[in-house]
Amino acid sequence: MAFAGAIHRAKTFDELTEREILAVAISAEEEDSRIYLSFAEDLEERYPTSAAVFREMAEEENTHRRRLLDLYEERFGSHLPAIRRDDVKGFLRRRPIWLTKNLPIDTIRKEAENMEFQAHRYYEKAIERATDVGIRTLLGDLAAAEKKHESLAGKLSENLTPDLRNEEDETARRMFVLQYVQPGLAGLMDGSVSTLAPLFAAAFATHQNWQTFLVGLAASIGAGISMGFAEALSDDGSLTGRGSPLLRGGICGLMTALGGLGHTMPYLVPDTWDNAFWIATGIAGVVVLVELWIIAYIRARFMDTPFLQAAFQIVLGGLIVLAAGILIGGA
Repeated sequence: MAFAGAIHRAKTFDELTEREILAVAISAEEEDSRIYLSFAEDLEERYPTSAAVFREMAEEENTHRRRLLDLYEERFGSHLPAIRRDDVKGFLRRRPIWLTKNLPIDTIRKEAENMEFQAHRYYEKAIERATDVGIRTLLGDLAAAEKKHESLAGKLSENLTPDLRNEEDETARRMFVLQYVQPGLAGLMDGSVSTLAPLFAAAFATHQNWQTFLVGLAASIGAGISMGFAEALSDDGSLTGRGSPLLRGGICGLMTALGGLGHTMPYLVPDTWDNAFWIATGIAGVVVLVELWIIAYIRARFMDTPFLQAAFQIVLGGLIVLAAGILIGGA
């Protein structure tokens, strides 16, 4: 459930040599250029002005790549090491949304903003590591160029609201989503859904509230610890701006535990009450539905997922897990 993402051995940014820093940048600029061309093709008929901007951005990324290649060859020769940004801890793993046709312009704009924000941050970090004057100069020029792209991507629109967004507010919102919302949502989803099966299996197997509570408590705390470690180990935050690994891991672990405890607490209803089991189970069922709708709302609010789609995915998945737990416990 939790440690699968920690198996891949990626280098930290501090482990990169100047040669590897340039090689990663070359690969990243080439990939970003292809992505912008894909965006341009998708927008060509609907938003030709925005499509033209993305083509210009793609060409500029190619220019950056050529400048990096020239400098690399001058300093290190013609052989590029086989290292990409996926091999460096701290880069966000991007969703391949550019493979999807007819994307909303707002979704494309936000993806471009995130791409340029990450590129700008990478060059800023790289400047701190570089000792070669020529390399530092080029990295500084590219950092400034990516910063302009980030601002440009934020203003792309034919269908966006006319009010210009304040750059600092937009950056603050993006950082809030990266550092708090994403790890919190991942934890809440895992805790709310993954603990349903063991909790309700124990409930219908024993019809004893206290024993059920102990199972739910153990599952929630165990999942919280596991998810907290997984999140903390997945990314050191140096390139993505996602903040301290300990902070993200703590948020993710806490929300995971809370997600499981929400529908565990009703089983504190004393077994001495009349119909205690059914009272606790009824309350727990209501709590589960509330949790799933909260998750759907957060995904729609912060993760650009249509609410009905998010609700269908989360509620359906949760109900399937819930049903599995009940069937297993009642067998």
